[in-house]
Amino acid sequence: MSSLTKPISFHLLIICFFNILLLDGVVTQTQNTITTTPLNVGVVLDLDSLVGKIGFTCINMALSDFYSTHPHYKTRVVINTKDSKEDVVTAAAAALDLIRNVEVQAIIGPKSSMQANFVINLGNKSQVPIISFSATSPSLTSLQSSYFFLAAQSSLFQVKAISAVVQAFGWREAVPICIDNQFGESLIPYLTDALQEINTRVPYLSVIPASATDDQIAKELYKLMTMQTRVFIVHMTMSLGSRILAKAKEIGMMSQGYVWILTDSMTTLWRSIDASAIDSLQGILGVRSYVPKSEELENFTVRWKRKFQQDNPNTTNAELNIFGLWAYDATFSLAMAIEKAGTANLRFNKANISSSGATDLETLGVSQNGPRLIQELSNTKFRGLSGDFNFVNGQLQSSVFQIVNVNGNEEGKVGFWTPENGLISKLDLTNTSTNSTSTSKLGPIIWPGAGDTTLVPRGWEIPTNGKKLRIGVPVKDGFTEFLEVVWDPISQKAKSIKGYCIDVFDAVMAKMPYAVPYEYVPFATPEGKAAGSYNDLTDQVYYGNYDAVIGDTTIVANRSLYVDFTLPYTESGVSMVVPIRDKKKKNAWVFLKPLTWDLWVTSGCFFVFIGFVIWILEHRINEDFRGPPAHQVGTSFWFSFSTMVFAHWERVVSNWARFVVIIWGFVVLILTQSYTASLTSLLTVEQLQPTVTDINELLKRRESVGFLDGSFVEGILLGLKFDKFQLKKYKSPEEIHELFAKGSANGGISAALDEIPYIKLFLAKYCGKYTTVKPTFKTDGFGFVFPKGSPLVADVSRAILNVTQGDKMEQIQNSWFKNEIVCPDFDPSVSSNRLGLESFWGLFLIAGLASISALIIFAAMFLYEQRHVLFQFHSETSIWRRIRIASKIFDQKDLSSHTYKKSGLRDESSACSVHSIGVAGSSPNTNCPPSPSSLSNQTDSSDFVFFVEKGRITGHGDLTPKGSASPDILPSPERSSIELANYRHGP
Repeated sequence: MSSLTKPISFHLLIICFFNILLLDGVVTQTQNTITTTPLNVGVVLDLDSLVGKIGFTCINMALSDFYSTHPHYKTRVVINTKDSKEDVVTAAAAALDLIRNVEVQAIIGPKSSMQANFVINLGNKSQVPIISFSATSPSLTSLQSSYFFLAAQSSLFQVKAISAVVQAFGWREAVPICIDNQFGESLIPYLTDALQEINTRVPYLSVIPASATDDQIAKELYKLMTMQTRVFIVHMTMSLGSRILAKAKEIGMMSQGYVWILTDSMTTLWRSIDASAIDSLQGILGVRSYVPKSEELENFTVRWKRKFQQDNPNTTNAELNIFGLWAYDATFSLAMAIEKAGTANLRFNKANISSSGATDLETLGVSQNGPRLIQELSNTKFRGLSGDFNFVNGQLQSSVFQIVNVNGNEEGKVGFWTPENGLISKLDLTNTSTNSTSTSKLGPIIWPGAGDTTLVPRGWEIPTNGKKLRIGVPVKDGFTEFLEVVWDPISQKAKSIKGYCIDVFDAVMAKMPYAVPYEYVPFATPEGKAAGSYNDLTDQVYYGNYDAVIGDTTIVANRSLYVDFTLPYTESGVSMVVPIRDKKKKNAWVFLKPLTWDLWVTSGCFFVFIGFVIWILEHRINEDFRGPPAHQVGTSFWFSFSTMVFAHWERVVSNWARFVVIIWGFVVLILTQSYTASLTSLLTVEQLQPTVTDINELLKRRESVGFLDGSFVEGILLGLKFDKFQLKKYKSPEEIHELFAKGSANGGISAALDEIPYIKLFLAKYCGKYTTVKPTFKTDGFGFVFPKGSPLVADVSRAILNVTQGDKMEQIQNSWFKNEIVCPDFDPSVSSNRLGLESFWGLFLIAGLASISALIIFAAMFLYEQRHVLFQFHSETSIWRRIRIASKIFDQKDLSSHTYKKSGLRDESSACSVHSIGVAGSSPNTNCPPSPSSLSNQTDSSDFVFFVEKGRITGHGDLTPKGSASPDILPSPERSSIELANYRHGP
């Protein structure tokens, strides 16, 4: 059994071996049956440069990886490499040779933007796509060639990230340093615009040639040191940039306070430079495109290092960067597009030109596969090693930029910038927060220099080894308290410069947190005269002739368009000053002006009314208000009007009259006191009446107006439609006074328009003769002038606040203006207003209600006391006769009043119950005294009435006493009937 087993096993082994050989042959035969078409693709690179070496290795690896993962594809890209040797002409010749002689379907490269400029035109002419992974100049997109594909992010996209960093730290100035070629200069306009959008000024552009020597570089850097700006943005090739940074460290420009920001062209390659050069990069910030991490990228990096070392054994410090990844993805997308485009039409159409006299460009063929190939390239979209890869309008779109900080041999990850979120410390693509430019969104940064390298640089410094600041000062003849320049005609220089403005500026500079060297330079002609107006002086700062301007320079809108002003250090505004006239002796009726006509009329009416009320209340019980009618009227008016001066001597005995007099006395007191105060104020104001109260009066009368020579006030007057001939210039307070003395009719002025500080000084010199009137035009006062965007403005403004809010400003003011008389402020708008009825109607209402109330109560009491007589008239008695009877009763003395109850009178009157009004003399049956009416007038016997003190009337009209009385006193019933009948029928 065992002998059979061995032959069977041997046979099985032989059969398996032959089966394996047969299967391998079938597979090999199947592969050999797939037909592949080679397509030539040109590669134009600087093979001696680091970017060229890295890119070339990545291109070869991309093709190998592409066809290993797609073995069934029918096309095979064949690389035709040309070395451009970092020369524009060589790159153009290489591209021309590849298109004309090799008839390549596409060209990868060239490396630089200058080389790509001409190569793109060749590709456009021959319909051969040009794909560059390192020519990132924004100027290339302006060619608008559909056959150019930028397989990289344009350097234009990074300017927003750089400006966001500058804005986050509040740097107000930045100086770009670029290489003097198309690559360097093409980015500057976009960078400048981005900085200006965040109000960061670019005071200078440093352009350094690629062939610059170390001495030339040092000369340019020394020039930058003399400037205030300490923020530099470097955009150039790594070879030249590393030399500049090394020289900057050598001369001390990598010390504390400096800021260096590198663009992506240098940030991407900084690790590849020599170790000695890396030391000069400490503390710099860099911006570069962000590459998301992935497992594929890590594996590729390992393979790339091995491959790169095999291809470039002498290069030891190279690291894979974004340019290599873009080269890999660009090659991958080209191979994919070639496969999709197919091989149906790969020929080149030659131009029908005789080759004997034609140039290479004229005989250049046109690719028939080009239009289809660029269509497929535009539609290519995949996830590559560099991230999402797809062309939009022929270029990759802006994505995320990473901000790094060089610290030693490592780089710190400071943060990121995205178009959607701005600066962020950690990348979160799902974050939808608003765009941020805050430093809180960034990680810690190590800045250049020794000491506290975490302290954020201010961004500018006063250069200690540079020139002093040239401070321009105006030259003027008048108002020398503000500024005075004493000129030496021999040396044609200023002997001294002094004044209030000078002392304020010196005090402000002393409050600065750092030393600022400066010198005063008069804005004067060789003869010591003013070299121009104040506008001309501020323009000198704009032109760069002065670093600043101080003096009595007003902050106005049109000047702020070209220069920056600090905060003001004086009062603001432009006002009009006019002479004062005295009108006191010109108006004899001024005493009537304190009260309005309605108040005068109301007061007079109330005086008459109060007199009438007092007469009513006092007539029956007060002998002072009795007598002939003329005497009673005069007494009433006299009593009422004498209350104005409280000179009334008549005695008031009625309590109701006393109540009315008290109320009326209070009203009169307030009226007289208010009248006195108003009249006093009115007389005082009239003494200070301005000659002109409105500037429109000057325009209507076409009178002349003065203004300070060289002042911006001239523009205000012209804007108000004053003619040139109406405007008069002056230079000093004395000249203003002389012009006012002449008057507008004699070549002088009727008013002057000037700034408030000048007006106050003028009014102090001529106190009591002039005053200010409206209008007041708003200005911001005196301020110091600096160039537009100067970083000094903020610090000087803070120093001004420290000076003006302290004791130093008061000391300066006292030293220059203490001898001037302080005039009281006069505001013509504050005048003595006439007193009107609207101010006193409440008092009149109270007095009226009190008087009417007293009258009503008195009438009620009177009617009640005389009810026995007044309400027993026959129904046919007329109203008028009843009124006459009531008036007769009212006209009699009220003997029951205590004023008539004197000795003996009470007993005598008590015996008289009734006396007749109609009988002259005393009653024949009594000892009663004659009635007052019988002494004053006689009436018809029919016009009489009974005065009842203690009695009653019977139902027949008889008067019956309540108590016992002699029958002789009372009339008979028959007489009563007759008398009532007489009243009924009349005389």
